[in-house]
Amino acid sequence: MNDNTVLNYYILSDSIGETAQKVAKASFAQFPNITTVSHKYTFISNHETLHSILEDANEHDGLVFMTIADAELAKFAEKYCIKTGLICYNLIQPFTLEIARRLGTEPSAISGAQYELSEDYFDRIRAMEFCLAYDDGKDPKGLREAEIVILGISRTGKTPLSMYLGTLGYKVANLPLIPEKEVTPILYEIDSKKIIGLTNSSGVINKHRESRMKEYGIGTGSKYASKARVNEELEYAHNIYEELGCPIINVSDRSIEESASIVMEVMNLPQRI
Repeated sequence: MNDNTVLNYYILSDSIGETAQKVAKASFAQFPNITTVSHKYTFISNHETLHSILEDANEHDGLVFMTIADAELAKFAEKYCIKTGLICYNLIQPFTLEIARRLGTEPSAISGAQYELSEDYFDRIRAMEFCLAYDDGKDPKGLREAEIVILGISRTGKTPLSMYLGTLGYKVANLPLIPEKEVTPILYEIDSKKIIGLTNSSGVINKHRESRMKEYGIGTGSKYASKARVNEELEYAHNIYEELGCPIINVSDRSIEESASIVMEVMNLPQRI
């Protein structure tokens, strides 16, 4: 396969197609030089629509990622693919059928069942609202109520990490550490086991800050973005981390998802969704 290859892939779902989309993206991430064209079809509810989509996929020699809970629609798609040779990955049916076999019961076949408006769902919404309310040290009182407290200097990714953890159902407050600003006493009163200190390489932070200054229309060379200032702030933050005795996570070259996974592992937190 050369760099000019174009791969058409199809996301087929009788719900929103999020699971299939994630699997496809995770797969294509292993091939950074290929060009992909996405065809996403959601809330598929009848054979006619499904057949038309499969015809198009077959015409483009597409790769099909399918999450269809309706057994009849799923069987229809599988039969079409067997007949035509179209490559289709059914990402739900094989597992639901095996679970049904083991338990001796039939699956509900409810589309998007994982998005049911349950109490867990509303807990996640409340957690995200909490993260917004106590983002970037807006109200230090939130540190007491938070399940996770994230500390770090500017441009270490406190906010996106907090929000991602919020989508997992955790109430997170984050606090910026600035040498010229006195740290709230509340930080030393709460349990240090729920505190996480973020760090990064000075070069990465410097690059992020330079980019931010350009966004603001400010040229390079500002004190805020200078390597000397970044190193000063990193040292200041590490001193606070040592005083608190909290875990430190280096987020350099890590995705938000990876950092969140490490936070949960370090704090021995359960997966809520």
